[in-house]
This record gives sequence, structure tokens and C-alpha cells, in this order.
Amino acid sequence: MTGGKHRVVVWSTGGIGSIAIRAISQRPDLELVGVWVHSPDKDGMDAGELANGQPIGVATTTDADALVGLRPDCVVYAASGPERDALAIPDYVKLLNAGINVVTTSTTHLVNPHAYEPAEWRDQLAAAAKEGQVSLYASGIEPGFVADYLPLVLSTQSSQIEKIHAYEIGLYDDYGVPDIMGDALGFGRPLDYQPWISFPGAIAGEWQGQIRMVAEALGVEVQEVRETFDRAVTERTLEVAMGTVEAGTCGALRMQAIGIVDGCEAIVIEHVTRLAPDVAPQWPTLPNALGYRIVITGQPDIECTMAATVRDRKDAAIESMTSGAGAMVATAMRVVNAVPYVIAAQPGLLSSVELPLTIPRHAFNPRGSA
Repeated sequence: MTGGKHRVVVWSTGGIGSIAIRAISQRPDLELVGVWVHSPDKDGMDAGELANGQPIGVATTTDADALVGLRPDCVVYAASGPERDALAIPDYVKLLNAGINVVTTSTTHLVNPHAYEPAEWRDQLAAAAKEGQVSLYASGIEPGFVADYLPLVLSTQSSQIEKIHAYEIGLYDDYGVPDIMGDALGFGRPLDYQPWISFPGAIAGEWQGQIRMVAEALGVEVQEVRETFDRAVTERTLEVAMGTVEAGTCGALRMQAIGIVDGCEAIVIEHVTRLAPDVAPQWPTLPNALGYRIVITGQPDIECTMAATVRDRKDAAIESMTSGAGAMVATAMRVVNAVPYVIAAQPGLLSSVELPLTIPRHAFNPRGSA
């Protein structure tokens, strides 16, 4: 990595963007030079005040061209919303063509860019990175770490691997986006309703890129990706962020994407998602509201359980978050900590296995939060 400060722009001031703004403004090796906002109501506001109530002297703007004109070294792209990929890809192409590196939490399928579809978009991104001689990198806690990168780190202890099984087990009572929770996932709907995630190919499409990244890194070939989908009803009416979920409707989901190697179930990504801890108690559980577990069967057998939690909620950027606060911070930092490494990398579309360990060299603080 080169010395000196890297000039960084943050794209959006939602939960992830706000965390990134605070972190970047505290790092001696990073300089926040601009922040993009979608809403005209936020245009010209102090980015720090918008993110966590503390002014930092950097004004937000809705003018994307003005931010490109600042010639930052990297953009931390954290915009979210419906059809985010369709809106984000042109932004990525514009930034890459202008010679600006991009790290993103928005397009989760790009954690394995080599398996990203549609291929037309992937080719546009690759061509733009080549033109600008810069790189694009996507990450997060899941996808981006737990079910793809962490198993590979753990596998460095293995002499033989038979199976890798990665779990996300979460309580989503605080997730209040009704169209995603209801229409896409089927929460609060009777079991005869068919949500988007249950359509053939949806689950495999969500996680096949991660499965193939793990397989390729370990030198094996995935013949196919199978999927399983199950639901459980809540026996009592629940009041959650998405609204009222009536008794007898869906209160929990269990989904698996299963990579088949040599005819065997070899790489499994499983998500168990509940609206209350007592729904589907027979399914896998963990002590925290949101947690992760990796099980590698082999020689030796390896098991790792992980949670990301937040002790201090005084920061306005995270005070409104509940069970997912730690995961939000971890997601933001997966890309913020990668900024110097992405800038130093060879141009192209990058996955985590193509970068060194993205150690946050300026994050250590034995005295704790100021």
C-alpha cells in the first residue's frame, strides 16, 4: 500500500453510509472529501451531522458529477433500495471509467464478480475497470465474509475437507420493509402464498456465487447448486417492525443453497430467519438475536460460532438499530477497511480471495470509544 491519505467519497447516508462516514473521518490514512445524497432535502448538509449528529465540515451533494470531479481515490458505495443493481451498475461504470476505485455493500452478488450475472453487466464493469485502471470490490458480513471468506480462513487448519456448512441464524423482528418481508419472503402470509424466494432458482441464485467462490479457492468444481425451502407458522400474533403478523401465518423461514461436488452435498449456505425466538424452535438456534456458525467436517472437524454486537449505542448512526446493529457496523467496515488494499490492487473486479487480509491498521484503540 502507498503512504499518505487516500481521498474517499461515501455514496449515500443510510445506515451503512453513516457508519462509513464516521469511521473514515476518524482514520488518519483516509480523508473524506465528499458525500452523495439522493434527496434534495439533504443537499448541502454537513455529512457528519447527517450521519451521527457531529459536524465534520464536509457538505453533502446530489451532484454526482461534482463528486467525480473531486478525483477521489475511492468511493464507498452504500446506496440501497429497490432495483439497486439496475441503478448501481451505471454508477459503478461511470466511476471506474473516471479512474476511481469502488468498494460497495450494495451489490451483494459482486462478492464473487467472476460468477456475477447478467454477464453483460459484468463485462461492462470489467471493461470500465480496465479503462480506468482501477478496481471494484464488494463485501459485507453476509454475503462477503461469514459464508464465503471465513470458511476459507478456517480451512487453513484442514488436512482434509468433506463438507462446509455455513449458517446465518437471525431474528428479523426489527426489519420493517413490508414488500421485502411480505412479498419477497412471505412473512405474515398464509403458507399457500408463494413468495419470490420460494420460486425455483431464487435461493440458488442468491448464494451460488459464494458457493462457487469457496469451491474455486479450494480447487474443486461445483456440478450444481440445489436448494431447499421451508416455512413455519407463528402460533401467536406478533407485533414487529413490518407490522402485525397474525397467528397461523409465516413466522420463520429456513433456506439452503447446496453446492454439489463429486455427487455429494459439499458446500452449504443456510439461513434461518425468525420473527420471534419461539417460532420453529426445532430449527437451528444461536444465543444471540443474529449469529453465524461455520462447521467444517473433515480432518480435523472445525466449528466456529460468531456474533457481531454493539455495546455502545450513543452514536446516532446506530442508536436506532436493534439486533442487526453489529452486523451493520461489520458490513460497513468490511469495505472501509479494504479501501487502501483495493487502491493498491491490480485493476479489475476483485473478490476477497484476491486481496490480502484487509487489516484495519488504524482501528486499534485500547482506551475504547472516545
